[in-house]
Amino acid sequence: MSLLFFLAQVVVISCSGAMQPGPVTATAIAMGARSRYAGALLAIGHGVIEFPLMVVIILGMAKIFKLPKVQIAIGLAGGIFLMLMATQALLSLKAKADAEPRPLQRKPILAGIILSAGNPYFLLWWATVGLALATQATKWGIWAFALFALAHWSVDLIWLQTLSWASFKGSSVFGPRVQKVVLLVCSLALFGFGLFFVYGAIKPLSGLLLARN
Repeated sequence: MSLLFFLAQVVVISCSGAMQPGPVTATAIAMGARSRYAGALLAIGHGVIEFPLMVVIILGMAKIFKLPKVQIAIGLAGGIFLMLMATQALLSLKAKADAEPRPLQRKPILAGIILSAGNPYFLLWWATVGLALATQATKWGIWAFALFALAHWSVDLIWLQTLSWASFKGSSVFGPRVQKVVLLVCSLALFGFGLFFVYGAIKPLSGLLLARN
């Protein structure tokens, strides 16, 4: 397999992951209604977690992210943050359209960092699919690994920026009413993802507690 073909494979696999509905996608749309560059800033925050994670995983730390206790802790923390963020977004709907965004809505880079670090499925993907791709990239050397990392992250950057730009243009065309509907839908989606994360963490946690008793 040539390096070029491998990088094309990385882009296709990354697209299938990036375009899946999830908390980062919903956040890009919600924040994009206020800022056209929210997606790019979210991608930067996502990269703050993702780039070091690639290195950590390739150094042999992938097994840690598969440990039940680690996944439970990440799921609970990520779920609670998502529900908090969704609640703040819902409360902002009561404010005027030109009101100052709440703290979490003003900081897309921070949101990208926390949403990525608090997503157990993101970490599990890197401990499995991502690990396989990263290992394959190292066969061509350090520069191939760097190109792999950049190719993967570029997919997230392009997709999230496209979402936020489309959301911004849509809200400017259709007005504050449509913007509020978009924020409402995305906020409810974020809250749902948060519940899903917490439920996914509590289920194995109860199993561990019962096993001890």
